[in-house]
Amino acid sequence: MTDPMQEIMASFFVECEELHEALIDALQSMADGFHDAETINVAFRAVHSIKGGAGAFGLEELVGFSHQFETVMDACRSNELAISDDLVQLFLRCGDFLSDLIRCSRDGDTINAVASEALIDELSGFVPKADTDAASEEIDFQPMTLSLDDLGGDASDDLPMDLPPLADLGPAPVDEETVQAAALLIRFAPEPELYESGNEPLFLLRSLADLGPCQVDLDFAPPSSIDELAKPGGRLSWTVRVETDQPASAAQEIFEFAAGLCRLEIGPASEMDGALPGALPTVEEDIPALVETPLPEIIESKQPTVPPSDGAPRSAAPTKTVAKVSPTVRVDLERIERLVNLVGELVINQAMLSQSIAEENIPQNSPVSAGLDEFMQLTRNIQESVMMIRAQPVKSLFQRMSRIVREASSAVNKSVRLVTDGENTEIDKTAIECLADPLTHMIRNAVDHGLESSERRVANGKPKQGEIRLAAAHRSGRVIIEVTDDGGGINREKVLAIALKKGLVPEDVVLNDNEIDQLLFLPGFSTADEVSALSGRGVGMDVVKTQITSLGGRITIDSTPGVGTKFSISLPLTLAVLDGMVVTVAGETLVVPLNAIVETLSLTAKDLRPIGPGQVVLCVRERFVPVLDLGKELGYRQALSIDNGAIALLISPEEGTLVAMLVDTIEDQRQVVIKGLQESYGRVRGVAAATILGDGKIALILDPNDIAQSASGVAFDNVQKEAS
Repeated sequence: MTDPMQEIMASFFVECEELHEALIDALQSMADGFHDAETINVAFRAVHSIKGGAGAFGLEELVGFSHQFETVMDACRSNELAISDDLVQLFLRCGDFLSDLIRCSRDGDTINAVASEALIDELSGFVPKADTDAASEEIDFQPMTLSLDDLGGDASDDLPMDLPPLADLGPAPVDEETVQAAALLIRFAPEPELYESGNEPLFLLRSLADLGPCQVDLDFAPPSSIDELAKPGGRLSWTVRVETDQPASAAQEIFEFAAGLCRLEIGPASEMDGALPGALPTVEEDIPALVETPLPEIIESKQPTVPPSDGAPRSAAPTKTVAKVSPTVRVDLERIERLVNLVGELVINQAMLSQSIAEENIPQNSPVSAGLDEFMQLTRNIQESVMMIRAQPVKSLFQRMSRIVREASSAVNKSVRLVTDGENTEIDKTAIECLADPLTHMIRNAVDHGLESSERRVANGKPKQGEIRLAAAHRSGRVIIEVTDDGGGINREKVLAIALKKGLVPEDVVLNDNEIDQLLFLPGFSTADEVSALSGRGVGMDVVKTQITSLGGRITIDSTPGVGTKFSISLPLTLAVLDGMVVTVAGETLVVPLNAIVETLSLTAKDLRPIGPGQVVLCVRERFVPVLDLGKELGYRQALSIDNGAIALLISPEEGTLVAMLVDTIEDQRQVVIKGLQESYGRVRGVAAATILGDGKIALILDPNDIAQSASGVAFDNVQKEAS
């Protein structure tokens, strides 16, 4: 049986990821110069919420670090500490380490105590000594328990952690005659989601008691029937009066981790009905209005403004209304994968039905054909909708790259700034996970090799700080991710010299700029003069290309000396279904991805020009293109006779290059379901995956890029030499 506490903790760590994403967003805004109160509050609330949830589960290291982190942020929030560039950079490093703490706490890994203490010491240097002493006090952790084993005993004996009953929270009820003017009134009505997320109202009420003497009234709406009893939550609410001189914001902070999970009213008691808690309306009168009527925004009490150290007054933050959050449902990824597989089977059955109708020679204008067309359109719409469920924004991936830039620039002592664009571009979740390593390699190479040193940049008339731009966008049914730097560009003479020295290309080779750029992707190639912590071992860019092509994508380079370099990654929107062209070669049925085909050509023997034994080229619009026999390259036949003509698919394996692949016939253009082969057969040269056709037969999905690169029939350098 699944442990409910483990499920609640798993939900907490999912929320931690969302809170950490909001924290990094806010810190990045602060790094860009936005120091308004709302941005600081967003960052503070994220850390505070992580700390509150971690305390409930007894995660001491996470709570201790978050406590010191939020202490310094609170000083910024109250204008006691001026925000500087050094402080923001420290916040960013703390945000990175907070991510490590969350991951270690979730996976049970060992936490780097030395790094934690070092950052805590740095944070302590920014706060007054009184705050430092308070932060160093031992934190009393109260792990949450929801044990219900002893129901039926004395309630005062069975409360978790020997907590006092509600009636004992604070001193005895305050007499109306002795009530002071400074008092807060809190109306608190939990939603069912509050209990499901692991929050416990008892802990919230105990925190209110820390503000001062309080009186707690519980309102309970008994169910009127057995059916109502089965409905979760919504019957309990509390009315609390706290005698304190603290502002309403102090009570509001206690409920921050329960934001959106309860209905809440907080304000001075004198302004909220002016009555004692006992005289407040009953739950039947009060809760419906509380649930249906939007609550007024809580306005924090104004605190004296302390101008920053530079003497410039900080502008007041504009009033910001709380945006309505769209309801979401968390679904296990396994269920989505099952749905994706079912949609794939639906596409296969639709193809089988189409082929059966075609074999029966049913007229195109018949009701059966019309119904089939509608069914095909509906199937495609369902498939696209399901793929959208699995799609996620690349924002989380881009945020990880921000950390890579900070760490890499620190390692090589360069000043680098990362600019992101298109963070909300959605891509298949599987592709996001697979892109992490390639982008990490590319970002590190851009910092280490692409950007010049600060001194050289200034000498060349560039800003001292280098810039790396990471952008994503949808173009022509594909996702384009670009990594651009404003460095010195690729030194092509050096690249070619290194390739010749390492024997990666023949001595008499003649290459254009694009082909020289492609040498960067050869295994074992490196332009580093010495091995560093980031690069120099010749491992990286070849791995990048392999991983990109395994996703059905391609990578291209555009570099201008003295201006910079841009790497462009093109990926399919989904990794489950693709549009392909069905062809036959030597009696075998194959599928070629449609995005790799530039055009189709019908050839005769006179269209081909021999350049060597068994090697021919094709002239396409005054350009010579090497020709490959697909059947021979795949081992289906020994030689190709083209006396009666042939059909060629013009393929673009790399940017600016073309290859003509000969096939026997073109059968159809259709949508096919991708079935992976690597788990069962490993990597097969020239084959990306397989699919099931409408007649039930299995067809291989080809990888044109791999076939072109490993082709044995044509030597590209000889073709270029002959063409020149």
